[in-house]
Formats: sequence, C-alpha cells, structure tokens
Amino acid sequence: MEALLKAWTADLARATEGAAALIIGFAVLRASWRAFLLFVRGAAEGDIEDVRLQLGRWLTVALEFALAADILGTAIAPSWDEIGKLAAIVVLRTALNYFLQQEIDRAAKRQGDSAFSLTSRNDSSVPSGERAVDSNIKKGE
Repeated sequence: MEALLKAWTADLARATEGAAALIIGFAVLRASWRAFLLFVRGAAEGDIEDVRLQLGRWLTVALEFALAADILGTAIAPSWDEIGKLAAIVVLRTALNYFLQQEIDRAAKRQGDSAFSLTSRNDSSVPSGERAVDSNIKKGE
C-alpha cells in the first residue's frame, strides 16, 4: 500500500510539473503572438504593458504549480537533504513570485489609471465614436 501511494504521489508530482510547463509554454506562445501582432501593427505603450501583465500573471500561476510539484516530490521520501532543498526552492520561488506580483500590481495600477481616465468620460460632451475608441483601448483591441 505504501509503495502504491508513493508511486501515485510521484506520478502526481510529475503531472503537476507538466501542467506548470504547459502553462508556461502556452503563455509564452500567446504573449509572443500578441507581441508579434503589436509589432506589426504598431503598438501603444499600454498595449505592450498588457502583454507583459498577462504573461506575468500566467507565470505566477505556473510558479504555484511548480511549487506544488516540489512539495509533492518531497512528500514521498523526505530526507533532511531533500527538505533543505525544498526549503531553498520555496524561498526562491516565493521571492520570485512576490516580486513578480509586485511588478504586476504596479503595472496594473499604471494601466488602470490611464485606462480609467480614457473610459470614464461617458458624458454627452464626448462624441459617441470617441467613447467607442476609448473602450476599445481599455479592452486591448
């Protein structure tokens, strides 16, 4: 029974690592495609920032999956050496995740402030066509 549980946990850890890799891969492909389109069409600073924000958010999710995989892997046979390595990995990934989240929050605030100033003009003094353009800017279109 113990061997079966260890094998199942090891498989689950590998699947979780695979999920992290897939998330990173798809996020990079999507960000690359969007960056290419912005490059070809000519991009505003806010559009580029939006690509960075979305990629950063997905990388944060992938880091959480990678950390979960490390915890699962260590849960199988936790020697002091493995626990020490896990602790170092947890500290590094948590620090990376923290600073990445700080950057995302700062960028989202900058982007939100500029987007708010563009889209909050819903009064009748702004022509409806301009409001439509402003709302498209906020959506990233």
